[in-house]
Amino acid sequence: MASTNKDVETLNSFLRGEISAVETYRQARGHVTDDLARDALDYCQQDHEHRVEEIRERILRMGGEPAEGSGIWGTFAKLVQGGADMLGEKAAIQALEEGEDHGLADYQRDADQVHGEARRFVRMELIPAQKRTHERLSRLKRTIH
Repeated sequence: MASTNKDVETLNSFLRGEISAVETYRQARGHVTDDLARDALDYCQQDHEHRVEEIRERILRMGGEPAEGSGIWGTFAKLVQGGADMLGEKAAIQALEEGEDHGLADYQRDADQVHGEARRFVRMELIPAQKRTHERLSRLKRTIH
């Protein structure tokens, strides 16, 4: 039971990060005018939204209570993104990429804090998805002028 509680706690940490990512993409998208960039941001936002749902479902199946909001990380991410938005598209995309870096580091650092099926979920689903959105954003950053 103790490992299940710890697993739920770790998954909720991941969930708050994903909720923060969705909120931040939503905010950034409003400040991006390039169609290619908007399409890439939409894709990444939808990918994060999918992860939010997957993590919530996993927590519920484990008997836990999913986090409702992004917590303190979401507030910080909004402040960073808000400042980047004022500096233009390239800065906004740079801030998003840094958020993707942070998310990937969190998953990799904490993957072994969960057990069994939850660990498989993090390693086989969440980390590859995070790498996918990170790579899409990196490609976008290289194409924006």
